[in-house]
Amino acid sequence: MINVALVDDQQLVRQGIAGLLSLSDDISILWQAENGEHAQQMLANEALPDVLLLDIRMPKVNGIELVKILRGQGSTLPILMLTTFDDSELFMQSLQAGANGFLLKDVSLEKLVNAVKTLADGGFVAEPVVMKQLNKGLADVPVIEDLTEKERQILKLLAGGFSNKEIANSIFLAEGTVKNHVSNILSKLNTRDRTRAVLIALNQGLI
Repeated sequence: MINVALVDDQQLVRQGIAGLLSLSDDISILWQAENGEHAQQMLANEALPDVLLLDIRMPKVNGIELVKILRGQGSTLPILMLTTFDDSELFMQSLQAGANGFLLKDVSLEKLVNAVKTLADGGFVAEPVVMKQLNKGLADVPVIEDLTEKERQILKLLAGGFSNKEIANSIFLAEGTVKNHVSNILSKLNTRDRTRAVLIALNQGLI
């Protein structure tokens, strides 16, 4: 059973998503919060979920701000961003903050359940409509040299917005070793930017 927490300032939307997810035999709604500030209180005082579903646009503390706060605290909690807007800029901001997935709220139950399962298994989910927009800027990227298993593992953590030190701590490597792996990844992907590296990897199905 995958325990999910849901954060959305619109009560009807929040309850609707919770009701849909409750139809799945594999998912349980652990708790709900109405904004990022409320979610921080719940995360501090209630059981931690396996996956956090997070609206982007909320009062007080919005979704992207909450992701930054959690990642800054060293949290590796898988976070799926939900939005009504197919905005590639919001996707980029979510990615840079350290979110593990980005979906539009009008997705089917099957797609949402699959996304939750993917994140719970350590995977990454990107909305195809938004990826299509971003991919226009990656059209000239050549087919990439294969990454090693360790490089793929580190690239997934890069997609989560983690620093070299945080990656090193999570996979029990020296920080200098992680730095070398990241340099190799960027070299293979022909970029010096970590966020663009993640986009290229998503574009080519490397993660």
